[in-house]
Amino acid sequence: MADPSFDIVSKIDRQEVDNALNQAAKELSQRFDFRGVNAGIEWSGELGITIKADTEERAKAALDVFKEKLVKRSISMKALDADEPKQSGKQYVISGTLRQGIDRDHAREIVKLIKDEGPKGVQAAIQDDQVRVSGKKKDSLQEVMSLLKAADLEVPLQFTNYR
Repeated sequence: MADPSFDIVSKIDRQEVDNALNQAAKELSQRFDFRGVNAGIEWSGELGITIKADTEERAKAALDVFKEKLVKRSISMKALDADEPKQSGKQYVISGTLRQGIDRDHAREIVKLIKDEGPKGVQAAIQDDQVRVSGKKKDSLQEVMSLLKAADLEVPLQFTNYR
């Protein structure tokens, strides 16, 4: 039988993000402090969002509402990259993107962390936008999971295909 292994991935549930976005849009349309400031939030592309409002303060507040909805739906804040509000005509616009997948630099950082601080007999290999970790003992793999959860990395991590 092959050695036990698992994959380290960074994925977001698009449906949960869509639900959070719709809830935030509904709250922006109903809340008293957003009346008359033309605040709104919408998708811009596959993983992009756009927040618009008449004032910079309300645009930031709308972003906070969206972040709150993401947290309630268990989406990590590390997955959201939001810019500062920029004036576009009479409105302020915040554009943001949702990160998915582990880029090469972060993958190398994860592999280095496992090699330096992980238990003996554990190998990590980069595969496209994920990292495969394998070892002789399942206990060693669980130690690696704990190590990565404790490490403050810039990408949200999930562990899949544990076998």
